Amino acid sequence: MLQQHELEKKLYEHFGYENFREGQQEIIQSVISGKHTLATLPTGSGKSICYQLPALITPGLTIVISPLISLMIDQVKWLKMHHIKSVEAINSFISPKEKEEILMNLYQLDILYCSPEMLQQEKVMNRLKSIHINYLVIDEAHCISQWGHEFRTDYLRLKDSIKILDNPTVLALSATATPDIQLDIQDQLNVDLEMLINPMDRENISMLVEVVDSDSVKKRILLDTLQSFKVPTMIYFSSRSQAEKVSHLLNEKLPDREISYYHGGMEQRDRLQIQQQFMNDQLDIICCTSAFGMGINKDNIRLIIHYHMPSTVESFIQEVGRAGRDHLHSVSLLLYRPGDENISYRLLESELPTHQEIKKAVDGYIGGDKDFSSLTETQARFLEYQLTHRTDGKQLMIEKIINSRDKRIMVKYKSVQQMLNWVFSENCRREELYSIFQSHIKPTSFPCCEHCGFQLEEWTPEQTLYENRSIDWKEQLKVIFRQR
Repeated sequence: MLQQHELEKKLYEHFGYENFREGQQEIIQSVISGKHTLATLPTGSGKSICYQLPALITPGLTIVISPLISLMIDQVKWLKMHHIKSVEAINSFISPKEKEEILMNLYQLDILYCSPEMLQQEKVMNRLKSIHINYLVIDEAHCISQWGHEFRTDYLRLKDSIKILDNPTVLALSATATPDIQLDIQDQLNVDLEMLINPMDRENISMLVEVVDSDSVKKRILLDTLQSFKVPTMIYFSSRSQAEKVSHLLNEKLPDREISYYHGGMEQRDRLQIQQQFMNDQLDIICCTSAFGMGINKDNIRLIIHYHMPSTVESFIQEVGRAGRDHLHSVSLLLYRPGDENISYRLLESELPTHQEIKKAVDGYIGGDKDFSSLTETQARFLEYQLTHRTDGKQLMIEKIINSRDKRIMVKYKSVQQMLNWVFSENCRREELYSIFQSHIKPTSFPCCEHCGFQLEEWTPEQTLYENRSIDWKEQLKVIFRQR
């Protein structure tokens, strides 16, 4: 096994970093020694290096299972910018010709990014079986767990893929896996995992909650905050329509800012364009749903505002963790109006089929009708997985699927209540937030929440973006007027 100084030399050769961040080296050494590993690192702590470096220093192909196309595109782009050309991604966004070309040239690659759905395609698996797969990396591994906040049924088929690919070394990575979810990931993958669980709190982020009695007060606080702090900002909504409406309002009230919205109902190309604009500092404020952000590696986001309360603590930690990746002091502000939790309840109910829809789907499935077009994509995926993994008689099948559905609903309701408890807690917000993940939090050099003395009006953030751009615009206007 490579020693620390040898690994650091490889790290510098490939990425230009002189030292590993906390937790990275231990994870890398576990993987290159052939141990199946589950590792947690806080958001913005460099999880990608934990598989990219092993992939580059070990013969064979590394497959990275990634839940979002935008995340794959960003990772491939970043690696190629760092002169690492032996990397590609296959997903629904590329043409059949491009996909065929990548599959024919797998032997030239060190890293292949792939969606879990794509890994289920027979043609893809047949090609992958023909070459040596060294590592299988599962990014955002909490998606495997049926109790995880971003559960994806396609991830449950990965244990079969591992066997078909001749049991490569598995690395499962997450920033928000509770002890229960860690155990569930191990059960679902059916491999013995080395557990490397690192603290996930971010000591450079101060947190505060404002409880308001109306939506108009929310909008006033939002506008006041954005007018006071001209910093890169993400505003999270639980409603697509609200994200759009507030984006239009902010564009009207803040004409000196570049503002847009992002949600899962937009065309894929539009979503990718918005994401790239935000990443490249062409957008200052993004009004978005939880569809935006997974895998975002923009280091100068200074302010995260939640216009609605998230439905889980894990989602909140993921979203807050997108701030301050440059380690500078950043802020999380959650605006809560009594009744906001009802949005979460409606959303979680809509994610899964009703009892009646389950009965209808089972009837159709047994009769040879597998058309789920009347259901949402999430509902259809749930039913497809449940139906293809059950061989019971009709009535027992219905009962088991309904039971599985109701269990998930109950877990989700408890998650919303856990988030509500945090909103109304009078204890240190960081201690309370991370208590289910770790026994202590890192010390800070400034008050970490309103209960510990933090006051938003006293915050003096780094002006990371707007000052330079406003000067650029003024200079451009001078040139235009001189030309006239």
